[in-house]
Order: sequence, then structure tokens, then C-alpha cells
Amino acid sequence: MPADLELLSSTDRPPLLGISTAELLAACRKVLEQLGYKVHHAPSHAEFLSRFAQIPYQIAMMEDVFDAASALENRALISLQLMPMSQRPHAVSFLLGRSFQTLNPMQAFQQSVHAVVNAADLDKLPQIVQNVTSDNDLFYNIFKDAQTRMAQGK
Repeated sequence: MPADLELLSSTDRPPLLGISTAELLAACRKVLEQLGYKVHHAPSHAEFLSRFAQIPYQIAMMEDVFDAASALENRALISLQLMPMSQRPHAVSFLLGRSFQTLNPMQAFQQSVHAVVNAADLDKLPQIVQNVTSDNDLFYNIFKDAQTRMAQGK
């Protein structure tokens, strides 16, 4: 069924993949499906950004050279980097590439993503996804609780 006609239920956990390399796409799709996610793949920048704007994806996973010759030409990545966090709080963002040191916090900060993963470390991807998403959930639960208490004047 085409993703634009695919129905999502409240229990679905949709990640959006922006990956051009076939081997990398297959490996990431397999890992996410094994973790219980309902995977969507966008083959172009326009489709990635359109889907990301329409559906509250839990994970946005992108290759640094997605649909581009270099990271500098990756329009989807540049758009996400320029997007305020308030417009993308629902998604934990992962950036995959050969130039990254897996889970390097400075590289993740520079790229405006939650985590960077070296393509050579795909065997560790299940643990990385679980750890990064649970850390993000913990942070946002604390953040949302603090917001609620502030709104209530406590």
C-alpha cells in the first residue's frame, strides 16, 4: 500500500527514512522493523519534507548524502537543521554517514540532530536507537511535567 494511503493507528510507531544507499536503507529498515516500527521511506528531499510536515514521526533517520552528491547539497538535512526544535519535538533525529564518530555529542550538536552514527556501526544500531529514543523520552517527560507545573502555578 502506498505510504500516502497507508493508515496509521495510535499504536503505530512511524520512523521516516531519508536514505539513498540501498545497503544502508535495507539495514536500517530491517533494524527498525525488528524494533516494532512501521517504516516509511522517502526517496527525495521534497517527499521527505512533505511527509515530515504531515505526520508526527517518532524517528527521522537520514543519510548525510541523502539524494545528494555531498552533505552540503542535502536539502532535507539543511531544512531540518534550520527548523526550530518547537516544530520537530516529536521526532528523534539520527544522521548516518561515514565521516561521523558514532554517538559523538559534538558532531550531533553541530548537525542539529539527536545522534550521529557511523555507517560502519550498523551492527550497533538497535541498541543506539533504543538508548537515544529512551533518553529523549525521559528528557521530554521531565520537560512536559515542568511545563504543566508552571502552567498550574506550582
